[in-house]
Amino acid sequence: MRLSLRQGRLNGGWYQLSFQLSSDSGAESIARAAPVYADFKGLGETVMLRRQGDCYQCVLRLAHPTTHVRISIEGVRAFRFADAGLRRIGRAEAMRRMLLDPGIGLARRLRWWGRLLLIYAPRGARRLGDALYREYGGRQSTEGISDPYQHWVELDQRWREQKPCNVRSGPLISVLLPVYDVPEQWLARAIDSVKRQRYQDWELCIADDCSGLTHVRRLLGDAAASDARIKVVYREKNGHISAATNSALALAHGEYVAMLDHDDELHPDALSVIARSLRENPHWKYVYSDEDKIDEHGRRYDPYFKPDWNPELLLGQNYCCHLSVFETRLLREVGGFREGLEGSQDHDAVLRVTERLDASQIGHVPQVLYHWRAIPQSTAGGIGAKNYALDAGLRAIREHLARTRQPATVELTPSGYYRIRRELPPRPPKVSLVIPTRDRAELLRMSVGSILERTDYADFEILVVNNQSGEPATLEYFRELAAIPNVRILDYDHEFNYSEINNFAVRHASGEIIGLINNDIEVITADWLTEMVSHACRPEVGIVGAMLYYPDDTIQHAGVIAGIGGVAGHIYHRQPRGHHGSMGRARLAQNMQVVTAACLLVRRAVFEEVGGLDPSLRVAFNDVDFCLRVAQAGYRGVWTPHAELYHHESASRGYEDTPEKMARFNGEVKFMLDRWGQSLERDPTYNPNLSLDAPFELAFPSRVHD
Repeated sequence: MRLSLRQGRLNGGWYQLSFQLSSDSGAESIARAAPVYADFKGLGETVMLRRQGDCYQCVLRLAHPTTHVRISIEGVRAFRFADAGLRRIGRAEAMRRMLLDPGIGLARRLRWWGRLLLIYAPRGARRLGDALYREYGGRQSTEGISDPYQHWVELDQRWREQKPCNVRSGPLISVLLPVYDVPEQWLARAIDSVKRQRYQDWELCIADDCSGLTHVRRLLGDAAASDARIKVVYREKNGHISAATNSALALAHGEYVAMLDHDDELHPDALSVIARSLRENPHWKYVYSDEDKIDEHGRRYDPYFKPDWNPELLLGQNYCCHLSVFETRLLREVGGFREGLEGSQDHDAVLRVTERLDASQIGHVPQVLYHWRAIPQSTAGGIGAKNYALDAGLRAIREHLARTRQPATVELTPSGYYRIRRELPPRPPKVSLVIPTRDRAELLRMSVGSILERTDYADFEILVVNNQSGEPATLEYFRELAAIPNVRILDYDHEFNYSEINNFAVRHASGEIIGLINNDIEVITADWLTEMVSHACRPEVGIVGAMLYYPDDTIQHAGVIAGIGGVAGHIYHRQPRGHHGSMGRARLAQNMQVVTAACLLVRRAVFEEVGGLDPSLRVAFNDVDFCLRVAQAGYRGVWTPHAELYHHESASRGYEDTPEKMARFNGEVKFMLDRWGQSLERDPTYNPNLSLDAPFELAFPSRVHD
């Protein structure tokens, strides 16, 4: 049965839906979970119907204005229906109704209150209301939506209509458009996308690279005649993309230049949003936005929601790509676009420009402002669409490493990305691997044995920290280990506190680099420590994390995102080994703000600079807090997929499965929220258009809209 309510225009917000319903098959046959539709489109959420006699009620939240609401109720055939209505209520009343719903048992309500008040209340009423609505039954998900991204695009467009970017004037932005033998319809769409910009202070600088198709010159001539802001130069010789782009650059008079390929499109708000961002951040010299693809039928798909400035990721792929906006003076200073690097000339330009800037001068606008045309000949069609571009990328990265004096080599991976192999210093530093343990001799034997037998790095010591072990087998194994020259046993005879144990061990360590290693870690690849040390030696790097798998070869750790699940959460969890992740990121070394301390390297000087691990966090989140403090001190984190180990997770400590453990865990959650607050929701390595409930799923609504 479908209940349809048409009540004129309804603004977004909180509502109470009520109606009377009786069925010949009885109330028990009526399903309590009901999908909601607005304007004949799924909202991607389900509400829970609450019954008192024949009267049904639910709290409903509309994310955007609508004129038609429909709820689909299963299990009803013959029925009597009356007195349906929607009443606007405030957030406070909605929250009160959800929290005090008599259909919810006392135990469940207490669990709600504890979790919600602990995690979400400190972040404000909106966050608390959103979280409560999800718990209550209004689950925001993409279930039942055939194309979640199309739904996201529709909601994004409604938000733009409600809160338009009204910046219409400001610095002149020159859009550079190199053209060569492009089909007429795509060239027309590209030019029209500039002419449709709401921002008015633009110029379009077109360089035709001696096209042979007759429609190109005709279309460009018509465009120039239609708007004085459109300039065209016709090259007499085909020089390819770099030369043509430089010809367009020579026409530019703008303070900034934006790049547009001849078959792509700008979002109508693109230049307005860029101009507003530059007004708010006048120190930015290079800006990039999010992007998606657009097919031959105009359907948008495959968005790339990017992290903020991530120089390590840029060496693995040109993640900045579109839309890129450069300060014109700076782009000219570095020589524009280099001939001979066609196909990766934009990647090369970004590398050459950003190596002259510090992070504060590089901006990311987390909005989709560029639509990349996906046709068979375009690189948007796939990694292998233009193989010459991959070879040019190798050269661009190799020469960047040389210019910036980074001792490293670059190679192409089978996935079509790039791997950087960094060299160790002439005298590789000594590493102290700290392994806390309590009994579980076989587990420890597996871990220590794999390190000693499979690690190709030469200069390391293992500090096994004995935390009140008592089993004879463990004590016997300690005696065996004591006979190994680079293994020491340290006794920590106090109650378990992961932070204190590691701080204690570091005070006894002799290495320049500290490795925090769980006693359930097993080495897979011999060069794991070499790979991690090569990053940990870099002065700008603070913490280094590894790729960890469960014994069944599914991913346990590929980085941690602050904010997911309330405090922090793992990404790509339980995906199979070899999983590429979002835009290949599970196969690429990159800057990560947080990694797990199950296998973490850090220079001893950095560890001591930030005060080590915080003893207030005895078990949970001590690594998250430590990584955040290292980032706060100005260091970058690195996660690498090229150091691979198994993690037999929780084999040593067990799970949070007793009231005492849960109370301690909740206290540690509160500690993190008190210390870090809303900053947990803005991890620079994760995009605000992505969900904090499920990693790399779309956020409904986007946090950009906050």
